[in-house]
Amino acid sequence: MNFEDAHESFIRHHLAQRSGERKGRLERGHREAEKLFCGNVWWRVAGRFDQLHPEFEVLDWRGHSYFCDFVWITPYVKLVIEIKGFGSHVKEMDRQKYCNELNRETFLTAMGFQVISFAYDDVALRPELCINLLRMVMSRFQATTDPIGMTTLAEKELVRLSCALGGMLRPLDVEKHLGLNHRTAVKTLRILCVKGLASPVAGAEGKHIVRYTLLPGALRLL
Repeated sequence: MNFEDAHESFIRHHLAQRSGERKGRLERGHREAEKLFCGNVWWRVAGRFDQLHPEFEVLDWRGHSYFCDFVWITPYVKLVIEIKGFGSHVKEMDRQKYCNELNRETFLTAMGFQVISFAYDDVALRPELCINLLRMVMSRFQATTDPIGMTTLAEKELVRLSCALGGMLRPLDVEKHLGLNHRTAVKTLRILCVKGLASPVAGAEGKHIVRYTLLPGALRLL
């Protein structure tokens, strides 16, 4: 099934499950930005719309209804995904609206939701960035039925660690994070290089490798 057919079926399914304001909100709220996210980002990451809920209603700390752009619900996570345009979320926002938005995100976190946001401009113009970021987030909550060796698990963990450290890894970082000795840490980093996931960086004198930089393809591991 292509994206257009899958997206139409996705929205039609959720409309059929709703009534009243919840149905009206989906009819009014799922517009260009949300569909663009579905096509440019979500479809290319997941390839289906299972467990994704558009215009999902939650109650805020005041008991008022709030509709999230999307919520991805699995046995492991309730992930709120918001698409934010510059105009509606920055230029047109006063101090009270700004406070309410921050309080709402904090409240959702307290209620067990994870909250992430994407800028409309990135979804429209830089979808590869959104794809990589979404893939990284989702990988934390997705189980796999395929056997995974310890080497692959270590590689994935090092990719996450490198992202947390600004894209760079030293053997010492690997030793501390994975509890490895120095030789094994260096060997693991070299494997990443052989697979085209990282690149060695020499020190000032150019004689010794002192760190490794993550390459863009490494994010596909997540």
